[in-house]
Amino acid sequence: MGDQDELKSQLDVFIGEYEQANNRHDIARVVQFIADDAVYWFSNGSFRGLPSVKSAIEQTFATSLNEVYEVQDLEWPVVTTDLAVCRYQFAWRGEVAGQSRSGRGRGTNVIVMRDGRWQIVHEHLSS
Repeated sequence: MGDQDELKSQLDVFIGEYEQANNRHDIARVVQFIADDAVYWFSNGSFRGLPSVKSAIEQTFATSLNEVYEVQDLEWPVVTTDLAVCRYQFAWRGEVAGQSRSGRGRGTNVIVMRDGRWQIVHEHLSS
């Protein structure tokens, strides 16, 4: 397996573990994937810095119960030993205000290698 394939495999695992942490609504685990200086763009706003991003994710967890979030069609257009960019489709389903809801959208993440581990520095989700 070439270096690019090995890196993509590592990054696939990283995104899969991030997806699982989100599906468990385990904020302590989710924030381990996110850089302190991350910027997240969601359909409900932009969030700069880990405390702001964490708060936005916690709000989502509080309003969307039993949510299942699924990354689909993951692609890696840029991969180096210290920087990666992925794009994907996503789907979610859960319970919002007592009603079953679902949605789909697109995502892009910028991931950097810092202190020997991958960290998300930017996430952009749009529906």
